[in-house]
Amino acid sequence: MAAKRLKIAVLDDYQGVAEKHFARFKDDHEIVYFPDTLPPYNGPGTPQLVKDVLVERLEPFNVISTVRERTPFPAELVNRLPNLQLLLTQGRRNLSLDLDAFKARGIPVATAIHVHPAGENTVESTVEHIVTMIMALARNIAADDAGLKAGLWQPYLCTSLSGKTLGVVGLGRLGGAAARILHVAFGMKVIAWSQNLTQEFADEQAAHFGLPVINSAGERTFKAVSREELFKTADVVSLHVVLSDRTRGFITKQDLDLMKPSAFFVNTSRGPLVVEEDLLDTLNAGKIRGAALDVFWREPLPLDSEWRSARWGKNGRSHLLVTPHTGYVEEAAINGFYEQAANDLEAWIAGKPLKLRLA
Repeated sequence: MAAKRLKIAVLDDYQGVAEKHFARFKDDHEIVYFPDTLPPYNGPGTPQLVKDVLVERLEPFNVISTVRERTPFPAELVNRLPNLQLLLTQGRRNLSLDLDAFKARGIPVATAIHVHPAGENTVESTVEHIVTMIMALARNIAADDAGLKAGLWQPYLCTSLSGKTLGVVGLGRLGGAAARILHVAFGMKVIAWSQNLTQEFADEQAAHFGLPVINSAGERTFKAVSREELFKTADVVSLHVVLSDRTRGFITKQDLDLMKPSAFFVNTSRGPLVVEEDLLDTLNAGKIRGAALDVFWREPLPLDSEWRSARWGKNGRSHLLVTPHTGYVEEAAINGFYEQAANDLEAWIAGKPLKLRLA
């Protein structure tokens, strides 16, 4: 049973989008907005003092609205929030939530799903971001912009993607969609590998994305290859794999050392898929031409992180293009998430069923 006057916390709303959607509750309930993300409760070696700070922030609230994985809720944290009655989140899955802990306490977890525009040639926001990052890295867009504003003129050479080889690690919904665009638009050859990928599935994915299974040159449009072949031959390696215990840290120095000096490495999935030190060593040594990252091992990225350095692309280091995990942060999607969260909260207060639940 919901408390008569609820205390509602809205976490991690970096762009300040939520307030207009939750405004309907401000007269009858207390709403507090926390745009800053505190260190994760379950981060490696998290000191007790840090854990206590997060508990102190969240302990008074009956309802918490969170954004995907920005603030994880492991069982230990869930069990230290005695007033919590409802959690609002987004996505069809959220591995940062211990759903068993929520179920054990009878706390419902409502989730909002972004409905993507329908149409033959429409693509998801994240796919747009993937393709944009690959193109911007190859064409040196960010470095040239910064150089021009600093008084430089044509300090770098860019490289063409046309006819080059795209290596997709994970040929699922996002990887397949990005591969389709780059193949059709630039004639990139697509090779793919993942731990369970078969050529049969790669052929099915080509057909699913409206491409011929066999192209005009008599070759497979999406070609399944070995892990070694992908890293050795791809001009662009792009990761599209779900983070799990099996895939955490599964891209290592051994893979990166296989890459061509002219190749690019792109990660828009999750930072911990890659051993961070191995990627840093590769880029600091300039072993590949460049990398583009939208995801990191700790988010938000600390101010003193080496990934924020202005030294990339200089003194033999690889070029680096970084964005702050914004592949899914598109205005229609984020507004839709908060509108659905507000609708869910309204329904829950009225004792009505929640639209979609994870727990």
